[in-house]
Amino acid sequence: MSEVGHLHADPSHKKVALLSAILALILAFAETLAKGAQTTALSANIEAANLWSFFQAKTIRMTAVRTAAEAAEVELLQGSSDQRKEALQQRVADWKHTAARYDSEPETQEGRKELSTRAQVAEATRDRTLAAYHHYEVASAAVQIAIVLASASIITGVTVLTWLGGGLGVVGVVFSLIGLFWPTAVHLF
Repeated sequence: MSEVGHLHADPSHKKVALLSAILALILAFAETLAKGAQTTALSANIEAANLWSFFQAKTIRMTAVRTAAEAAEVELLQGSSDQRKEALQQRVADWKHTAARYDSEPETQEGRKELSTRAQVAEATRDRTLAAYHHYEVASAAVQIAIVLASASIITGVTVLTWLGGGLGVVGVVFSLIGLFWPTAVHLF
């Protein structure tokens, strides 16, 4: 019998080939989940950075308006015409209202307090998806090594390599599930 015919006739080779196919499927899922998590983490990181920049801009505007209001209040104390006092008092009231709106604006979610909350949510999303990404990457590495070991078992005829490959495949599934359901439960990095 030829070498090729011998390989196809050996039932253990069919089992290893099936194991390799299953491992390849697990690898495809792990890689797809990793890419999705990575993309989500990058998007959340950009969103958080943008929100914190907006928060800083609001803080600068609020500080400038408060400073102007305080300066105008000092000017009011120095005395001036009634018409000028009235105009300054109206301007101070407007500036204080604007400063309060910069600090909190629930209607638009664009006040400093709301921006801070939104940025923290984006950061939490980023952190969770990065944790998941790391678990998917560990899963992917374990399954890639498992495929290599399973392939090597066909060439060498060493059955223990098949078992090691299967065990690493299980490790890959476990880390994929951790990444999917409990990404922050296990800290690797």
